[in-house]
Amino acid sequence: MEMKIELIQVPVSDVARAKACYTEKIGFNADHDHQVTEELRFVQLTPPGSACSVSIGTGLTDMEPGSLKGLQIVIDDADAAHAELSSRGVPVSDVQEFPWGRFVFFTDPDGNGWALQQIVRPAN
Repeated sequence: MEMKIELIQVPVSDVARAKACYTEKIGFNADHDHQVTEELRFVQLTPPGSACSVSIGTGLTDMEPGSLKGLQIVIDDADAAHAELSSRGVPVSDVQEFPWGRFVFFTDPDGNGWALQQIVRPAN
């Protein structure tokens, strides 16, 4: 049996503000934005090259805005990601080095926490 994670809900308080942050600053693609009913809005956003998307909106989840921590995206170059996000106005951490990778951390406007991981391969 094959199993794939393809969509993760991210709780936000202001859909327009969060969508602008994820698309204009962080660089996600806006796949869908549907106002289904007055109480239900579904927005799907995908990081470039990712098979997994995130959804934001209204009426989607009972999670508190900003309560999601530990979302992780694998990247090729932590220094380049740091420079690009900084140039777009995203407050990011310095590049941090761990035995399992090089990381850059940031939060969205609600405080949902993200990590960008450059996987470091051991030298042979």
